[in-house]
Amino acid sequence: MSQRSPTEMVIETLMMELGWQIKEAEKQQRDRENEYRKIKTGVDYSWLISYQKHNYDISPGERLQLEDLCSKIHPSYCGPVVIRFRQLIAEYEPEAPEVSRLFRSALHDVLEKMKEEEEAKKLARQWNTKHKTSLSLTTFKTRSRISPFSSDIKTISEDVERGTDPTRRVWSMPEFRSTRDY
Repeated sequence: MSQRSPTEMVIETLMMELGWQIKEAEKQQRDRENEYRKIKTGVDYSWLISYQKHNYDISPGERLQLEDLCSKIHPSYCGPVVIRFRQLIAEYEPEAPEVSRLFRSALHDVLEKMKEEEEAKKLARQWNTKHKTSLSLTTFKTRSRISPFSSDIKTISEDVERGTDPTRRVWSMPEFRSTRDY
């Protein structure tokens, strides 16, 4: 059993959706025509009519162009393409030849969204690396040193601390001393 690439699966899924929507558009068009005939003649002869399975098909050139657009869609965006396409179908109720144009429009919408999100990620990465490097290259040259075990700070418990050895005690906060004290 051969493994298909994610791109091939996206193309197949989206093209199957297009084919199904074309068939649905044809069916709805036949139903509208039947309703019109029924209203016009007052008689329902729909049980006598046999329909061809599939009247409209997109041209091979257009199919290749649409497959090429589908190949640019990331697998995680396959669902949003289908959703957008179905929204356009519901909004416009197209006839069969118009379905492929709506499909192309849905593909372009999602490709544009992908592009915008990629640019936003790129800017975020640039921002993060720019600020990381600028902070990492910054050297803090101060005249203070941190000495956690020596202190001349007057505290409330100073009389208790006088009897202890200053090198063995632990302070909760380090002491800051300027370099000229050393």
